[in-house]
Amino acid sequence: MTRMTTGTSSRADANRRRILDVALAELLRDPDASMDQIARAAGVVRRTVYGHFPSREALVGALVDEAVEVVAAAHARGLEGVTGPAEAMARSILAVWDIADRYRLLIALAQRSVTMQGIRERLAPVREASVEQFRRGLDQGVFASPLPPEALAYVTEQVLFGLMEAVNDGLLPAEDAGRAAAVTMLTSAGMPAADAADLVTGLST
Repeated sequence: MTRMTTGTSSRADANRRRILDVALAELLRDPDASMDQIARAAGVVRRTVYGHFPSREALVGALVDEAVEVVAAAHARGLEGVTGPAEAMARSILAVWDIADRYRLLIALAQRSVTMQGIRERLAPVREASVEQFRRGLDQGVFASPLPPEALAYVTEQVLFGLMEAVNDGLLPAEDAGRAAAVTMLTSAGMPAADAADLVTGLST
């Protein structure tokens, strides 16, 4: 009985994983892809998709949750072993952008299904780490801003969303976006533009 239950659970997990992987690919290809299209692409019946995700919004929400987990892990890796707040900020943004570029179309799609408040709530751990970096940078005089660290983190987060939209709309080449995002984050925190550009260029080469 236990073996049968385990086997059934494994198949269900495998189905869920396949649906998520296929859904991400389909939605990035066609943001209006229906649950029927996703089911066909995944090679399962519509009922199977709905068995895991009761609505299209729930499916998109699950994809966003996964994206946030991956982004948070990349952000943490970027901070590892770095003591200076400016370098830590730049490294974390470069690390995040390498991952986030895959999901930038998903974020635009998610704003139709998941409220921005919901997205912000999912990003809370990443924002908390950024707040600490901003606080250290402000205390050390590396950054200069009339905003407190908490507000600065919100503002720069929205700037990053804006840069994703700029890439989506063809206003910024994707290959330049990571470096641009890092420089923009640093200058938004009050770091001189030339210093920010030199730092990011050194980290990118």
